[in-house]
Amino acid sequence: MRSPPLNPRFLSFPSTNKTFAAYLFTPPVTREIKRSFVALHLLLRVYRQRRNRRLWVHPINKKRRTHRVFHHLVAELSLDSDRHMKYFRMSADQMDHILSLIGPDLTKQNTNFRESIEPKQRLAVTLRFLATGETFSSLAFQYRLGKSTVANSVHMTCRAIEKRMKRSEFTLFSEEMWRDVASAFWKEWNFPNCIGAIDGKHITIAAPPHSGSVFFNYKKTFSIVLLALVDAHYRFIYVQVGDYGRASDGGVYSGSQLGIGMENKTLHVPADCPLPGAEQQLPLPYTMVGDAAFPLKTYLMRPFPGTRLPPWQKVFNYRLSRARMVVECAFGILAARWRVLYTRITMKPENADAVILAACILHNHLLNPADNKRFLEEAQEQGEYLQDARNMGGNRGCRDAYNIREKFAAFFLSPEGSVSWQDRRL
Repeated sequence: MRSPPLNPRFLSFPSTNKTFAAYLFTPPVTREIKRSFVALHLLLRVYRQRRNRRLWVHPINKKRRTHRVFHHLVAELSLDSDRHMKYFRMSADQMDHILSLIGPDLTKQNTNFRESIEPKQRLAVTLRFLATGETFSSLAFQYRLGKSTVANSVHMTCRAIEKRMKRSEFTLFSEEMWRDVASAFWKEWNFPNCIGAIDGKHITIAAPPHSGSVFFNYKKTFSIVLLALVDAHYRFIYVQVGDYGRASDGGVYSGSQLGIGMENKTLHVPADCPLPGAEQQLPLPYTMVGDAAFPLKTYLMRPFPGTRLPPWQKVFNYRLSRARMVVECAFGILAARWRVLYTRITMKPENADAVILAACILHNHLLNPADNKRFLEEAQEQGEYLQDARNMGGNRGCRDAYNIREKFAAFFLSPEGSVSWQDRRL
């Protein structure tokens, strides 16, 4: 049976399809080919219409005011301080205070198509992400939001935290600040002239596209490095986020602003002073304490290497390790509160940097002795630890640095510097 003739009057082509229409009705195209082209064209139009007909707000998400987590569970949590702490890792009052600081940066205008997400919900989603490391898809279902809305809220909130809170939570370097840190280290951890404990950790991320091996570390994972200097009370004095995972082998510390500033003496560190109770002795420099991954400097003490050490070196290593443990505890508190740091962060490196920095800022903002104990116990019970960064700047020291380390070691054996329990730790 012959096919009925095509009537071009019933075909409507957009202007973009003029070439297709001209070809379709130009001989010697057969009738069957014409029908095939018409059918294909109609299928493409249907496909484009379906693809472009995406919902501005999904019907499920339209019910978020009456059905979402934020307007039910969160409201109830505000009445139970303990449960609020477990869910958001902070009290309701602390959450409200943070909102008062960053709320203006989270406010968006409503449109004719949809209502904007209120600032408190953006903060709630972000805190839950930091507290658990849940995927954006999971949080989107819980809060009846779009996945992209959750992602944008997290990124926006983390950058608002950095913008509004970083300056107040990280004290500017000054001679007075360094002296206060050193005084606290001597009082709490029995290490004199100590201006901070330093360490670096790897934070695991998803492999960035087209990044090669620059983020690939010695643990065979992709990561960025968090370098931190901590005071005697687990507070971050300085943090640097964003170095490539493999960069630890080349010296993250040596290339950091802290390392460069200490080397060039531009960070307002006080002049050398005598150790406590040994005022008749020559003054010694203020110094940081680190592990074997860091270089030995006049301003950075590391342990004596080896296992078969004489007692005086063992005492020094114990006293340094005791002071250095502060930074390990700080990282433990940080990651126990913000468990996203234990997960593989799946986002662009620059967004991961913002998340990690926001976690550090909130760590400083929320520090208190009761929470410190709780999160340290939680970290020990879980048995989870962040990956150490290695070789943070080489391990060779100058002669002056060796001499200064030996003078600290001698002080720890003197009546002025020894503690009663140190011999039992050898």
